Amino acid sequence: MSHATADRYAWTEPGVEDLGGGVYRIPLPLPLDGLRAVNVYAIADPGGVDLIDAGIALVPAREQLAAGLRQIGYELGDVRNFFVTHIHVDHYSLAVELRRTFHSVISLGEQERANLIATREMLNGGGNRFFGIDGLRRLGALELITELSAQDWQPPTTIDWEDPDRWLADGTDLDLRTRTLRAVHTPGHTRGHLVFHDASAQIMFAGDHVLPLITPSIGFEPAGNRMALSDYLASLARTLALPDARLLPAHGPVTDSTHERVRELMAHHDTRLTETLSAVQAGQATPFEVAKAIKWTRRHRAFADLDLFSQVLAVNETSAHLEVLAARGQVNHSVSDEGTDLYQVAATA
Repeated sequence: MSHATADRYAWTEPGVEDLGGGVYRIPLPLPLDGLRAVNVYAIADPGGVDLIDAGIALVPAREQLAAGLRQIGYELGDVRNFFVTHIHVDHYSLAVELRRTFHSVISLGEQERANLIATREMLNGGGNRFFGIDGLRRLGALELITELSAQDWQPPTTIDWEDPDRWLADGTDLDLRTRTLRAVHTPGHTRGHLVFHDASAQIMFAGDHVLPLITPSIGFEPAGNRMALSDYLASLARTLALPDARLLPAHGPVTDSTHERVRELMAHHDTRLTETLSAVQAGQATPFEVAKAIKWTRRHRAFADLDLFSQVLAVNETSAHLEVLAARGQVNHSVSDEGTDLYQVAATA
């Protein structure tokens, strides 16, 4: 591994990073090749600790969280609140598991209700929506459906997808012992995603909304949202309208400026929209065809070189970009007799 690559993953190493003011970053392991850890943030005071996100409900993550809390003088039973940025398993599931023993309070954005309902339907036989199989047929990706079915994939953890104790509305102020956090609705990565902004301390607990090293996945959630990218771009603009703050992301190192990274993400999606339009102009019609025609990741890899999970993400994200182009009038959308989305360049594009 090169020095640059080692530095890129330094943030995933076990331990505790003291961010000052009673705030600590505790990275927890994930059983994924492409995403090795998730950051949980502890906000501590003499009476206990509140956590931003929770990690995945697997033994290594639970043990590392317990070790991190002990390092700053607390036990799992001292956690009063889990303020969860969104419903994905690496953020929500360990909170549900720990609540059964320690009775911590879980708070989640109210717009995640639909994803919670869809996840339960999936587990009760309503289709493997977690991997977007239902949507892949519409996106023309029958090959991926066949591959996924052959793998008989199961999620890396099995939990009861219980409701949170509190559904948070946009703009809710959370009055903690040492600070006030404002819950800001930032849909896009998921429809109910929240960031938690501490204006006084100038810090942003950004979840997966703003990530420093990678671009958040778009259009990959149980309930589905065809306008996920449109929502995400609006959420990025909303984040720019807030005072700039230190970026505390769910994946990646802490950086000095949320605004700087937001501008980079907006520029990335401008470039990706141009590439997507070019693929349609070249005759690619379905989201699957377009996804195969463009490059992926910062290494500009071919679609065929991605693992199966990343290919599913790529097709869903391509569909989200095509929807934005259609909304802007740059491409026309139609549906084939088989129910597949088709796109062609608009006469005025």
